[in-house]
Amino acid sequence: MRGAMPAGDEFSQQLRHFRSRAGLSQEALSEAAGVSVRALADMERGRTLGPQRRTVQALAEALELSDDEAAGLEKSASLGRPRSRAVTGPGGPIALALPRDIRDFTARGPALARLLESAAGLGEGDLGGKEPKVSTVSLITGQPGLGKTAFAVHAAHRLAKYFPDGQFALDLRGMDAEPTPPRDALARLLAASGITDAALPNSLDERAALWRSLLSDRRVLLLLDNAVDEDQVLPLLPGTGPSLTLVTSRNSLAGLESVDRIDLELLRREEAVELLTRILGPERVQAEAQAARDLADLCGHLPLAVRIAGQRLLSRPHERLAKLATRLAAEGRRLDGLEAGSLRVRAAFALSYRQLPPDTRTFLRRAALASGPDFSPETGALLAGLSLDEAVACAEELTDAGLLQSDAVAERYRFHDLLRLYALEQAETEDGPEARDAALDRTTRWMLERATAAALHYEVHRERTVPARDPDPDTAPVGKSEARAWLEAERAQWLAALHRAHRSGRHREVLDTAEAMHWFSDMTQHWEQWVEVFTCATASARALGDRRQEAVHLNYLAWAHNLCAHNPEAALTAADAALEAARECGDGLQEGWALGYGAGALHRQGRTDGAHDRLRESARCLAELDSPEARLAELTILNTLGNLLRHTGRAAEALEIHRRSEQICRAGIPGRTNELVSLYHAVARQQIGNDLVALERWQQAEAPLRQALADFEAAHMPIWAEQARLDLGRALSGSRHPEARQTLLTARDALAALKSPLHGEAAAALAALDEASATSR
Repeated sequence: MRGAMPAGDEFSQQLRHFRSRAGLSQEALSEAAGVSVRALADMERGRTLGPQRRTVQALAEALELSDDEAAGLEKSASLGRPRSRAVTGPGGPIALALPRDIRDFTARGPALARLLESAAGLGEGDLGGKEPKVSTVSLITGQPGLGKTAFAVHAAHRLAKYFPDGQFALDLRGMDAEPTPPRDALARLLAASGITDAALPNSLDERAALWRSLLSDRRVLLLLDNAVDEDQVLPLLPGTGPSLTLVTSRNSLAGLESVDRIDLELLRREEAVELLTRILGPERVQAEAQAARDLADLCGHLPLAVRIAGQRLLSRPHERLAKLATRLAAEGRRLDGLEAGSLRVRAAFALSYRQLPPDTRTFLRRAALASGPDFSPETGALLAGLSLDEAVACAEELTDAGLLQSDAVAERYRFHDLLRLYALEQAETEDGPEARDAALDRTTRWMLERATAAALHYEVHRERTVPARDPDPDTAPVGKSEARAWLEAERAQWLAALHRAHRSGRHREVLDTAEAMHWFSDMTQHWEQWVEVFTCATASARALGDRRQEAVHLNYLAWAHNLCAHNPEAALTAADAALEAARECGDGLQEGWALGYGAGALHRQGRTDGAHDRLRESARCLAELDSPEARLAELTILNTLGNLLRHTGRAAEALEIHRRSEQICRAGIPGRTNELVSLYHAVARQQIGNDLVALERWQQAEAPLRQALADFEAAHMPIWAEQARLDLGRALSGSRHPEARQTLLTARDALAALKSPLHGEAAAALAALDEASATSR
């Protein structure tokens, strides 16, 4: 006696019978019913056990079945449909149920809203001839520890109601030594969907086709967690139909086409504190609100780190938040402190690190030695001992793996704080002190040579078309604009190199670099780092026992304290030390400068008489010297003296002094370029304009101030140009010129962007002008 016919066989036999009776080929029935030929073939071969009701209805209409025949076909189809998401297989139940949701899930509102919108917009589908809709796929990526899986699981639970035909979750083991092969993953998915072992195709392509056929008219939610690459994911994706697939991966999977990308970011500080609050309870967090904020910052707002900190504190109800914050504040102990049971930040990073090729691992841990918030591929190449092309490839691979973040505009990269600590640990463990020192020394030499060459683009004492001694002429900055861009971008690197060279006893290199920076520093007075540069250079000069160089760099240091750091007390100390060194070695030029810088410091302290006396002494000292350097120094001192006289109510005397400066500029200075002298002339014109404003000779002041502004702009000196623009705005305000307001507004915004304290003066001048205009109406 024959056994009962399997459920799937009954449906497939009926379908073949009805198609044969209708005289239709599979292609003709496919077109009439709106069902793919492959799906129809799978049904007739028994590979699809139970197509959905909508599909059966479409087939019945195309085959022109009677009501009884259509009902019989639907009944046989229903027998083959899975009754649950768990099917018993040879080894027991095969279940791919969603993991447990997290009760204290926090933030991610916009990303979740995008998924909810996608799910709500998935229609039931129209099998009546319209083009089938491509199944929706959302790819969730980001660096380790961002909570990609937690977000996907939480989203899946929120979305489940939209997918009555099933929700499946499958961990693809992307971080394991042997990730799940797509053929095995399909076997689990098909088994969970009701496909028996006997009906399971053997090849990957056939399994993928059967899977797509099954989902073509079902509303299924599929969560593919921890994917390793595109080849693993592509065969698992539904083709058409109303399904939604969530894929999480530490890698960018840039090769996946037609997917919605959700790149999770770090939590905001308030979101990180909210997560702590949900874990620990509001009372405990509110009792130590500042410690909670500190913990959020020390965790780098990384969800995994914040969760570990919260779980650790939850297991120790009597421990204060401030105690853990203090422990984490020590960088060397931070990763040790971010452990709670099986949760470890270090372990999360290690999973990704072990997946990297050797050169890329080297690049990651060596790049962590770079200074500053980000680094360039050139810096990474120097530290790792790789070519630039190799370094770029490593950096891009690490970006795709979520281990580095790339800049939106420039070719630069940055670490998350905790990941950088992990990379530094690996550098200590795997490289050792000798390799690390060699990498840093190599980078230091290169950086100082490039920084010196780039800064010399601004040298005005010598004619230079190509700066000398660049370590890589093929990639050297060309012209002032490129040189400044490089010096700005790599400021942290060459400054760290300067300090390392000093600590290593390479004092002559330090002095050469600092001296090269002299004129460039005038263009960037808003950089407080100049105090560091010239402090380091002064120390190197002392180490060499070179009193003249010590006087030179002490004077530069006094300038930096005065104009960059706005610290007149420190400036006066440096200037007095420079004066002592200059007199000891008999250098009249440096003596004159030291008197001038000391005067500037005294003036800023309100000690006007002392400042006046030093400036007069400085001018006399420099006038006695017969050198181009002395003439330039004299011009600076005379301009400063006139400025002081004007500020003490002696504008007429100031105008006389500044006219004297202008006469020296008009006469020219032998051995100095017209470009350089024109800058000093511009300063004299600016001061003459300000003297005329002080004398209320508004209209006469306009011409010299406009010329000074034009000269500074032509010389690409933004901080100087905007100061002149502010002075011009004041002059125009006095003459009630309609251009005054726009001039002051432009100066205010530009000075604010340059972080100059003068932006406050510009804002005050603008407010005074507006008030005067309102009063006169």
